[in-house]
Amino acid sequence: MGKVSKGAKCSVIGCGERATCSIASQKVLSTMKVEPEGRRAYLCEKHYKEFKKLTRMDRKVERWRYSLI
Repeated sequence: MGKVSKGAKCSVIGCGERATCSIASQKVLSTMKVEPEGRRAYLCEKHYKEFKKLTRMDRKVERWRYSLI
């Protein structure tokens, strides 16, 4: 059982909702105001959707980069 299934709270400053996913804290720190717990940052559904919107182009570039090899 992971921390999300145990009821971890969202790591975004000022949010106290229940987390739905965990992401590497290095990826989240560069885009959002997060207080990470160790190597992972926990996001609620609303903030995870915002994270995906903010990192859409980065993910697309990574896919391109590996598809050319």
